[in-house]
Amino acid sequence: MTDAPAPRPPVPPFDEATARQKVQAAEDAWNSRDPRRVAGAYTPDSQWRNRSEFVTGHDEIVAFLTAKWERELDYALRKSLWAFSGNHIAVRFQYEWHDADGQWWRSHGNENWEFDERGYMNRREASINDVPIDEADRRIFGPRSPEDTTDIPLR
Repeated sequence: MTDAPAPRPPVPPFDEATARQKVQAAEDAWNSRDPRRVAGAYTPDSQWRNRSEFVTGHDEIVAFLTAKWERELDYALRKSLWAFSGNHIAVRFQYEWHDADGQWWRSHGNENWEFDERGYMNRREASINDVPIDEADRRIFGPRSPEDTTDIPLR
């Protein structure tokens, strides 16, 4: 028999403070661009829908993120809490990146998250749209500083 993983605080049910903490932890992990670090926040059988792709489990998450960050260069992300209830959190996000040809993109999206009782995400559904931008129009230049509490503008 294997031991259950240690809790990953904060754990549900979420209040506003703990939901914001979970969102910031996710933003920090994704900005690390470390697929294994990101995968560690999910249950071993976590299910994802990311755009039109479906991913299940840590191995597929790591493979998906590895390919993503090989394609989406200089990726930098901002997430913002949208809503929460019980073991669910909804976020909106934007990230910027450039492709191998040097074209910059701003990707806008929404995610719905579901957590198990230990605080691991067992379901993630993401809808994302990409908008080409000029490099001069960038506004996300790396991980958020602790004093940066600005919200994500619509455009």
